[in-house]
Amino acid sequence: MEPAGAAAMKESLDQGKRVILENFEKFVDGAAVSLVGELNFEIAREVIDGMILVPEGKVCTTILRLYNEEAIVAEPAGALSIAALDLMADKIKGKNVVCIVSGGNNDITRTEEIKERSLLYEGLKHYLIIRFPQRSGALREFVNEVLGPDDDITHFEYTKKNSRDSGPALVGIETRSMADYQAMLQRMEDKHINYKSVNDSPDLFHLLI
Repeated sequence: MEPAGAAAMKESLDQGKRVILENFEKFVDGAAVSLVGELNFEIAREVIDGMILVPEGKVCTTILRLYNEEAIVAEPAGALSIAALDLMADKIKGKNVVCIVSGGNNDITRTEEIKERSLLYEGLKHYLIIRFPQRSGALREFVNEVLGPDDDITHFEYTKKNSRDSGPALVGIETRSMADYQAMLQRMEDKHINYKSVNDSPDLFHLLI
């Protein structure tokens, strides 16, 4: 397996030759390279059946679970094999599987980023551009009438401009479940609130994370 944002080996195996990635995600730094080694490629081509691409967010969820449930400190590359298990659950059902958790070089300053990536992957953190009316009490109405009891605003950027009827705000919202998020979106629809999800915007993602 390898991180989805740095699929150098999969691309190389698919094309039958080593491929250089022009751009790749470096978060799983112990397993992210732009070009796989020549010897590694030759061995992989002979002995493996295929590559499993593991989303970086899934790796983050696994890191947190290993720490919270097993008291194991693993770096992103160290948690990669465990993170892949859920993605191949049907293939390994009823079988004995051994995963090597290698690498505990995890910088504590990355904890918030790991949590953020995990929440985004699990669908529990959402960034929205919401157009608020330029009037007193608009934000209070949103909090009281749109947010659910367990929803939490974790990020808010807004600049008031008196020359306009409404203005955009970048809002980060954390929910307990996807059902809570869908319910919140429905309440915004019911109130005809103009909004846009920006979770899938790469530029914004790298700005915030």
